[in-house]
Amino acid sequence: MKLTLGPILFYWQRQQIMDFYADMAEQPLEVIYLGETVCSKRRALSLDDWIGLAQDVRSACDAEVVLSGLTLIEAASELSSLRRLCENGEIKVEANDMAAVQFLSSRGVEFVGGPALNIYNAYALHELVSRGMSRWVPPVECSADLLAALMEQAREADVPLPEIEVFAWGHLPLAYSARCFTARAENLPKDDCGFICQNYPEGIPMTTQEGQVLFTLNGIQTMSGGISNLLAEHPRMARMGIDALRLSPRAGNMGEIVQLFDKVRRGGHPPLAVDGCNGYWHGQPGMLTVEEVGLC
Repeated sequence: MKLTLGPILFYWQRQQIMDFYADMAEQPLEVIYLGETVCSKRRALSLDDWIGLAQDVRSACDAEVVLSGLTLIEAASELSSLRRLCENGEIKVEANDMAAVQFLSSRGVEFVGGPALNIYNAYALHELVSRGMSRWVPPVECSADLLAALMEQAREADVPLPEIEVFAWGHLPLAYSARCFTARAENLPKDDCGFICQNYPEGIPMTTQEGQVLFTLNGIQTMSGGISNLLAEHPRMARMGIDALRLSPRAGNMGEIVQLFDKVRRGGHPPLAVDGCNGYWHGQPGMLTVEEVGLC
């Protein structure tokens, strides 16, 4: 089973990004995603910088490198930049919006379908596979049972499956909005935010009145409050035929997370329970932690 590193979802300083990927190039990863998926105002790296960094990472390691596109397109300038990304002619692209699917399929090039694409059955999946999708990251709220049913539906309908990559670790991206919640929290207008997201390299925890972390605010993106962790589910995913596990970058100790997953996929014993939430995988509310036996 492959290990992949998803795109950085938070807004980091340029040097932090460069140092992070220099470290990740030495980790046992088969696929590394780069690029801005949340907000086009995050310009620590330009599109040309991302393409150049992708080329550097590819030269530094054996991992496949993929460029990820924006999830929410709000302006003509963003659409133009997305087109340039899709037409880079060298590096595979992850489509997180149907505009990217259109650009890529019209050029007849393979692409990755990101978790923001709304695909929940084999027939929708087949439509995108026929347009060039070679790997698919299911929506983060998909349960193991839903995914297994989709795979069985595809087999019964003789529909070819792409590689399936499950979001296995990290804050889950749940929703996107035209509003910027981080700017609002600082009483700043979205159009003059001062790039305040850089002050929160792992987002802003949003708590209930009882003090429980419910969500993580990340610019226009709302994420899970807890970190989703499917390390204990590795045996079941292997039996299902899942091809890859996606680990979402964090600001610190990411190498340790990669090593934990690598140890288990190479035959190490998975934990019976893990720190973090995994409710969605078991068809439960996502914020819950569920034991392998299926009990809350």
